Amino acid sequence: MTTRIGLISDVHCSPEPLAEALELFSREKVDDIICCGDIAGYYDSLEPTIELLARSNCKTIVGNHDQSYLEKSAQDGESRIRAYLQNLPQTLNLEIEGKRIYVVHANPPSEQHGGIKLLDQQGELRQDRINEWTMALTGFEHDVLIVGHTHQVYAVQLGDVFVINPGSSAFNHSCMILSLPDLSVQTCALGKQEIIKCWNFSMLSS
Repeated sequence: MTTRIGLISDVHCSPEPLAEALELFSREKVDDIICCGDIAGYYDSLEPTIELLARSNCKTIVGNHDQSYLEKSAQDGESRIRAYLQNLPQTLNLEIEGKRIYVVHANPPSEQHGGIKLLDQQGELRQDRINEWTMALTGFEHDVLIVGHTHQVYAVQLGDVFVINPGSSAFNHSCMILSLPDLSVQTCALGKQEIIKCWNFSMLSS
């Protein structure tokens, strides 16, 4: 049996590319959808973005922008938005088709800053970062690690761990479909845009 999972991340209050990704997942008849956090941030369309995620039954975790929204709106935030964001877990720990899957916004165990940055400014893999993260993930007790945060698009085997970042639907114009148990990944462009493998490199180069 094959299970297909739609992957999105860093939607950043941008309902249009999110809606397109969800429609694509519906056409492709995925079995589940996962979002790696950062629903909030940059724009002002948080409520319709949340409505789309909620209607799709997307398994969503919290990101740093979501935490920032909760902190800044502690007194005057819209109650439905706050309730949704407050109920998001920091991580997901799943087992699907015999594969152990861990989902976190930036990097394990539950970081929301930093992140797994594997690409250079041109979107090419950096061998030093491959070596660094292969070592860092030695002994990690999952087969698949799904992350967001860095606005980089990749699916790379690092030692025993298959690491996936679907990129930002808002800024990389990307989403992915992961097939299990064979660990194949289909990367899909959104908004009739070319996928930007690494967005805002100056912010992420360190």
